[in-house]
Amino acid sequence: MPTFSAPDGTRLAYRVTGDGEPLVCLPGGPSDSRYLGDLGGLSAHRRLITLDLRGTGRSAVPEDPASYRCDRLVGDVEALRAHLGLSRIDLLAHSGGANLAAQYAARHPEKVARLALIGPGARAVGIAVTGETRRELALLRSDEPWFPAAFAALEAIAQGTGSDWEAVAPFFCGRWDAAARQHHAAGRPANGEAVALFAAEGAFDPESTRAALAAFEAPVLLVVGEFDLNSPPRTVTEFAELFPGATLVVQPGAGHYPWLDDADRFVATTTAFLNR
Repeated sequence: MPTFSAPDGTRLAYRVTGDGEPLVCLPGGPSDSRYLGDLGGLSAHRRLITLDLRGTGRSAVPEDPASYRCDRLVGDVEALRAHLGLSRIDLLAHSGGANLAAQYAARHPEKVARLALIGPGARAVGIAVTGETRRELALLRSDEPWFPAAFAALEAIAQGTGSDWEAVAPFFCGRWDAAARQHHAAGRPANGEAVALFAAEGAFDPESTRAALAAFEAPVLLVVGEFDLNSPPRTVTEFAELFPGATLVVQPGAGHYPWLDDADRFVATTTAFLNR
C-alpha cells in the first residue's frame, strides 16, 4: 500500500482501487478502510483513494493519542490531498467518516470539488439521533426472523439497562444474510483507543461547522438507506438541509451499507452525481 506522512510525521497508508478520476474515500469507525471494498463496483468508474485513518488498517499508531480526535484528522486529509498533487478533491465519506469530511469541507471549502456523504454520522453538526427515532425505524423490520432478539437488545440499550450492540447488528443491514454477517465482522474497529478518542472533548464545534456548510458552494450528495438505524433518514434529511442545495437520496431496502444491499442502485446514484 502507498503511504505518505501526516503533518506530525505519522505514516499513513491508503488503498488505490480502479481507474479514472480520483475519489478520496474516508471510512467510518474509525476502522480499517478495507470494509469499504470497491464500494459495490464504484471503482469501475472512479479511482478510489481509500484512506486508513491513523492507528487503523496499515496506518501507523501516532505518538500522541490526542491526535485521534476528529478535528485533528482534518490535517491528515489535507496532507493526502497535497500528496496526491490535487488542487481539489472529490470526497466521499461513510458513517463516522462524514464527521471528518464535514469538518474538512468547513475548513477547506475551496479544495472540495464534490462531497458525497453515505449513511453519514452527524455529530460534527450537532444532530443527535434519538432513541425514539431508532425505535420507530426498527419497528419497520418486525417481520424479520431475527427481530425479537435484536429489538429486545435495542430496547435495553435505549433504557440504559443493556449495551449489547452486537445483538442489534441486523438492524444495520438491508439483508441479514451470510454476506452481511461476514462484512459486519470484518468491519469492526480494532483500535479501541482510536474509537474512544475520535469524539473526545473538543473534537466538534457544531455551530461553526454548520455556519461554514451553509456557505458551502460545491455539489453535495447524501445517501442513506431506508432502514439505516445508525443514520436514520430523518436525521440525514436534517443534515442535508444544512447545505445550500444538497441532493438527498433514500435508497429503498438498504441499511447502513447501501453498496452491499443494492450495488447497482448505489453505483448509479453516486456516479450520476460525480459525473454531473
